[in-house]
Amino acid sequence: MYNYAVSFSGKTLAQNIKASIIGASGYSGAELLKILSRHKHVRVEKLFANTSAGKRIDEIYPFFAKSFDTVLEQYSVDAACASDVVFIALPSGEAMNLVPELVARGKKVIDLGGDFRFQDVASYERYYKHQHRAAHLLPQAVYGLPEWNREHIKSAQIIANPGCYPTSALLPLAPLLKEGLIESSGIAINSLSGVSGAGRSANVDLSFAEVNESVKAYKVGVHQHIPEIASVLERISGANVGVTFVPHLLPITRGIYTSIYAPAQTGLQPSDVLDVFKQYYGNEPFVRFSESVIPEIKHVNYTNYIDIGFRVYPENGHVILLSAIDNLIKGAAGQAVQNMNILFGYDETEGLL
Repeated sequence: MYNYAVSFSGKTLAQNIKASIIGASGYSGAELLKILSRHKHVRVEKLFANTSAGKRIDEIYPFFAKSFDTVLEQYSVDAACASDVVFIALPSGEAMNLVPELVARGKKVIDLGGDFRFQDVASYERYYKHQHRAAHLLPQAVYGLPEWNREHIKSAQIIANPGCYPTSALLPLAPLLKEGLIESSGIAINSLSGVSGAGRSANVDLSFAEVNESVKAYKVGVHQHIPEIASVLERISGANVGVTFVPHLLPITRGIYTSIYAPAQTGLQPSDVLDVFKQYYGNEPFVRFSESVIPEIKHVNYTNYIDIGFRVYPENGHVILLSAIDNLIKGAAGQAVQNMNILFGYDETEGLL
C-alpha cells in the first residue's frame, strides 16, 4: 500500500476570494475552472482568452453545460484586477508581459508557465528562447512546490508553478539528495508524457495519426526543464547537481510517468529510503509512496496525487525511483490551486479531493 496522510492545519480560514483565469480556453485553464468551481471559498470572476474570446466556455468545453456559461473575454488588466488572485495559464513568454502591472496593482499572481521559475535570467533566455522583459521581478517570485516551499508560498505575491516534468522528478529525488542517500551527479531521468502536455493549439505532430502506436523522445539535451530540475535540487540539497533528462511523448491524452536512476551511497538499504520518505512526506496530503507498489498513470489521473515507488540495488550501487502524476492537475492546475490554498490560508486540500 501507499503511505499517505491528510493533514488539516486548523488555521482560521481567510474570507472568500475572487479569482480570474487568463488562458481559460486551454487544457490547464479548463482544469483550473473545474477545480475552482468546487472550491467552497472561491468565486470565479473572469475568464480571459485570445482567439476564443466572445465564446461561452461551455461552447468550447461542453462538460461545463449547466454549470458555467461564462463568456470568455479579451484580457484587460482593469477587469483582471477585480479579482484577488489571477491565474495565468498561457504559453511561456506571455506572462512576463502581464505580471508587472498586476503586481503593481497589488494582485496575487500564480503563473502556470515558465516565465518566473528561474532566478537566473541567462538560463531562462537560453532554454526558453525569449528575452525576459520582467527580470526585475524574478527575485520576488516564489517557486510553488508546496511540499518544499510552503512557508515562502504563504507570503508570496508571485508564485511560479513548477513544470509538470520537474514535479514528477523533484518530489522523488529531493528527500534523498537532502539527506545524502544518493550522489548529486550521474542522475538520469526518463519521463513519458501524454500529448495534452503540449497544450491545445493545433499541431500536426500531435495529431492522433502521428502519435498513435508510437513513442518518441524529443528536445533531447535542450529541454527547458533540465535547468529547472537541476537548479531546484541544488537549492534544496546545497550541492552541485548533475542530471540527464530525456522527455518522451506517449500516445495517451494525459499523465506523466518518470523513471529515475541515481547512484546510491554505499550500504544504502530500502528501509533507509522508506524512512526518509516517511520523514518528509508522511503528512503530505498529496504524496503517496511505497516500496512494494509500482506507480501507474491510471491511478493518479484526474487527481492531485503523485505516486512514488522505488527499488534499491546495492549490488550495482543504484536506486531506481518511479513516479506518476496527472500532468494537467498535480503538474499544473491542481498544484496551482494547492498553492492558492496555502497563500490564502485555506485547507490545502480544499477543492482537490
